Amino acid sequence: METIFILVRHGSHDRLGSVLCGRMAGVTLSAQGRAEADLLADRLSPQHRSGQRLTAVLSSPLERAVETATPIAERQGLPLTIEPALNELDLGAWSGKRFEELHGDPAWDLWNRARSHGRPTPGESPGESMAEAQTRIAALLDRLRRAHPGGTLALVSHGDIIKAALALAMGLPLDFYGRFEISPASRSVVIAGDWGLKVHSINEGAA
Repeated sequence: METIFILVRHGSHDRLGSVLCGRMAGVTLSAQGRAEADLLADRLSPQHRSGQRLTAVLSSPLERAVETATPIAERQGLPLTIEPALNELDLGAWSGKRFEELHGDPAWDLWNRARSHGRPTPGESPGESMAEAQTRIAALLDRLRRAHPGGTLALVSHGDIIKAALALAMGLPLDFYGRFEISPASRSVVIAGDWGLKVHSINEGAA
């Protein structure tokens, strides 16, 4: 039986586009992000003409993801499950830095040019590589597929994690991660079965 995964990126926050937040604490949704989360939850609700009944709602442990996932779970009448495997990339010492601070750093340039080779903050305390992140999301999808055959699950996570999952499903090298966009509060749908993964849609907005 097939399992459907709705991969949701968290909504907007005030540091979006200016700070590389990573796993830093205290990054919560902005007013715009809360509105995005509510609209998305409405669209996914079984009461909406295009909505559906979900089997489970899982979220990254970070605040911005939990705030996005909570209204989805509430509209579905489901508990929210915190799933560590949906967490943002561990960016090491880069977390919390402004993008302008990272400009010109050779490691940062390599990270953005070749995700299959680069690693955040290489050295004594390296962060997580994109390949490592892809391995953990792949393991999660496989585990959930086996646990929820025929189910439809919403997984609320982060842009790079969703891109890693989509690249895996499409057989794309990680270096191609920049060739498609994953916007705040967007949803992308992946279908899983014994035969593997296939992509149904990418970066759908709630509107």
